[in-house]
Amino acid sequence: MKSPLKIVIAGSAGRMGQVLLDAVSQSPDCVLHGALERAGSIYLGRPASAIGGDSDVLVSDDIAATLAGADALIDFTRPEGTLTHLALCRQLGVNIIIGTTGFSAVQKQAISEAGQDIGVVFAPNMSVGVNLTFKLLEIAAKVLNEGYDIEVIEAHHRHKVDAPSGTALRMGEVVAAALGRDLSECAVYGREGVTGERDPSTIGFATVRGGDIVGDHTVMFAGIGERVEITHKASSRMTFAQGALRAARFLASSGAGDYDMQDVLGLRD
Repeated sequence: MKSPLKIVIAGSAGRMGQVLLDAVSQSPDCVLHGALERAGSIYLGRPASAIGGDSDVLVSDDIAATLAGADALIDFTRPEGTLTHLALCRQLGVNIIIGTTGFSAVQKQAISEAGQDIGVVFAPNMSVGVNLTFKLLEIAAKVLNEGYDIEVIEAHHRHKVDAPSGTALRMGEVVAAALGRDLSECAVYGREGVTGERDPSTIGFATVRGGDIVGDHTVMFAGIGERVEITHKASSRMTFAQGALRAARFLASSGAGDYDMQDVLGLRD
C-alpha cells in the first residue's frame, strides 16, 4: 500500500491554513506532517486540531525541524515568509506548493530557480475552475482579437492586502500573451478624473474589496453591439485547498521543476 503524502502547512491558523487542515484530514492519501505558525502565535505547542482538521501534530515555529522528512509544504502566506520557507525547502529537498500572491518580478525569479532542485507549483489561484478559466480566456482572446476592449474586474474580502489580485493579474497576462502584448506595457490599473478616450490596446483592471467575498473574477470583452464576459466565482476556500493537494500529488510523481496549475491539470499545450 502506498504511503500517504506527508504534508506541512504554513500559516496554519490563517484563513487558508484552517481550510487546508480540514482538507488534509478529509484526504485518505495525505497526512499532516507539520503545522507552522509565526513566533508568538497563541497556537504554538497546541495540537493542530485546535485550529482545524483532526491531527494531534503540534503547531510549531521551528521551520527546519517541521519540514524534516516531509513530502511537501503548502504555503498561502505572505511573500517574505514564503521565500524563507522556499529556501529551507530547497535545502531539505521538500517540494513546495505556493498560493501566496504579491511577489515582485525578482521574487518570482527566485521561485522559478528553486525548480532546479525541488518540485515547485506556483499559482496565484489553485482552483481547478479558475485554471480552466485561464484556458477559456486564451481561446476567447485569440478569437476576439480585434474590436473588443478588455477589462478585468475582481472582488475579494475586506482583509485582502494586495490589489489587483494575483488571479486577476494572471488573467491579464494570459489575455495579453494570446494577443501578442506585454501586460506590463498595456495594463491600466484604475481610472479617475478626465482620462480621455480609452486606448484600444490597453487591458483595464478594476478592484472591489468588501465583506467576506471569497473571490470573484470577470474578464469582459466589450465590442460594438455585443459583450462577452467570462466569470469565475469562488464560494468556499476549500476549492483552493483541494487544488493545492492535487498539486502535491502531482509533484510526488513529477520530480524537480517549475510548474503551475496548468501543468497539474494537463492543460499545457
